[in-house]
Amino acid sequence: MKRLLSIAFLVTAALGLQAKTYTLKSPDKNIVITVADGKQLSWSVERGGETILSPSAISMEVAGREVMGINASARKAVRRSIDETSTAVVPVKFRTVRDRCNQLTLEFKGWSVAFRAYDNGVAYRFETALPGKIEVNAENSQWAFAPECEVYWADEKNQALTSHCEANFVREPLGDAGRDGTYCFLPMSLLTPSGTRAVVTEADLFDYPNMLLRSGNGRIEAFHPHVIDAYDMRTDRDVTITSLAPCIARTEGTRTFPWRVMTLGDDRSLLENTLPWQLSSREVPCDWSWLRPGKISWEWWNGLNLFGVDFKAGVNTETYKYYMDFAAAYGLEYILLDEGWSASTLNIVECKPDLDLQELIDYGKSKGVGVVLWTLWTPMMADMEHILDVYQQWGVGGIKIDFMQMLDQNMVNFYEKIAAECAKRHLLVDYHGAFKPAGLQRKYPNAMNFEGVLGMEMDKCSDWVTPDHDLDLPFTRMVAGPMDYTPGAVNNATKADFAALWSHPMSQGTRSHQAALFIVYEGPLMMLCDSPSKYYGAPDFTHFLAQVPTVWEETVAQEARSGDYLLLSRRAADGRWFSAGLTDWTERDFTLDTSFLAEGEWEVLIHRDGLNANSWAEDYKIETLTITAGDTVPVHMACGGGWAAIFTRK
Repeated sequence: MKRLLSIAFLVTAALGLQAKTYTLKSPDKNIVITVADGKQLSWSVERGGETILSPSAISMEVAGREVMGINASARKAVRRSIDETSTAVVPVKFRTVRDRCNQLTLEFKGWSVAFRAYDNGVAYRFETALPGKIEVNAENSQWAFAPECEVYWADEKNQALTSHCEANFVREPLGDAGRDGTYCFLPMSLLTPSGTRAVVTEADLFDYPNMLLRSGNGRIEAFHPHVIDAYDMRTDRDVTITSLAPCIARTEGTRTFPWRVMTLGDDRSLLENTLPWQLSSREVPCDWSWLRPGKISWEWWNGLNLFGVDFKAGVNTETYKYYMDFAAAYGLEYILLDEGWSASTLNIVECKPDLDLQELIDYGKSKGVGVVLWTLWTPMMADMEHILDVYQQWGVGGIKIDFMQMLDQNMVNFYEKIAAECAKRHLLVDYHGAFKPAGLQRKYPNAMNFEGVLGMEMDKCSDWVTPDHDLDLPFTRMVAGPMDYTPGAVNNATKADFAALWSHPMSQGTRSHQAALFIVYEGPLMMLCDSPSKYYGAPDFTHFLAQVPTVWEETVAQEARSGDYLLLSRRAADGRWFSAGLTDWTERDFTLDTSFLAEGEWEVLIHRDGLNANSWAEDYKIETLTITAGDTVPVHMACGGGWAAIFTRK
């Protein structure tokens, strides 16, 4: 009898673990998620009948518990449809965003997994309802894409996980990615054999480490840095990690974890996709009316190189007043004092002896121009509230915090604390030397810019930032959110003419390429990287840049092929439209359909490549024409070129 009971128990247990299959469709029914539980929790994704993701295992390991996702059958499946509209406080694509999807939540004992199917992507995340604090030892996430997919793999060879997340995205077959031991930080963008563009990233990242990807055993697998318990300072900013915890997170037992997001569509639709923002926490309730996105006159890239002035340029009051006067003359909202303004990199509450910072701040207020200060993360980590109190007392507009090269839970929490403490004091934040945005920019709208991008600062020391690279970024890094790329070079070069010059830098591609970047690239704080002396020498170019907003009510993408070209249009709050095209080193022609315009006549101010831009990259022409909404406008771009236009209703 005992033997029969044991057999019956085993049969019952086996039946209990028998895999059940659940399907979830997007509202338009074009995307289908299939989830299987039982021996191994997994999910797969189809779009338009094409298998995007083959069954891929997911699980979470919490100390002292059985692995969530192994030998587990859902107790309950809860379905719901979501159709909500949100308004972005700081909009980078759309002011009003519709969040429409179908959701399936599988509930287990003490934990659950929520899946969402949108018309333009999918997502899932773990949720726990456990008492007290927990330690998460690992979160396992496989991504079984076809090896024939073409992938942008972040060429990151640093295995110490102390990275600024700045890399070229190497385009290669997925089967070859990561074979040299490199890992990929997010976003990871790939193109399926049938032409679907899929981008993997994460959203709502709080109190938890960044997710990274590595290749092995014929599939992509996620991994997370462990909690850094101790480190030694090698320099004022660089660390040597000396102690790692056995877990990736120490956190509350009852919580939601980050969304694992995959956008789906074509290259054109990707430029309009807002899923990472949609899946992030809503704004912290408070008065955000003080927020002031805008453009910044920045001095580090141009090395404080001024000419035609009657004072010696350097870190002194006269020099920064010159930057302030330039900003006021062209209606720029801020100037930035980068590394070098303070008594030392560790003493960031005193300035150099030749700089009267309070006089400068007060001078700026009289002209409607704010001051943003560079800060190093290490003194801020040690004495944040005191330093920020000093900045608030001075009347500073915001901070640029730099060189935060760790990706673990502690650093994620540090980012949030910076945003929260700065919000209390009405300070904006530009995260430089930083990982990608993953929700903080929505929860704290004062967290406006994030680097985590190989931007134009590298022109001073390398030839990496090419027009090809510029056409990679909108389909890779920019999918996650705003970028601190810093365009605006006045010295422009063809491929043959470019040279990396530290003190007198130049950009690759044409002058019109630089103008177009201000419209294409998303960043509520947009740097003008070059010297005011050079901008004064190119007043029509500078006046054009000064008119471009840094936030947008609406975005319409017209043409796009990742790495090669794009053409898009954005609507500003004042009703004007701004269109821009970019190309790689290939000369191209397009036709802009202006059916996005409201009925009537429109005046168009165009910044385009000159007839000789293929051999002299600084050759450009600015012209004006009148059109009727719906007319087509020819778009010609030289090698490494660009095209930009401002539409004003007559």
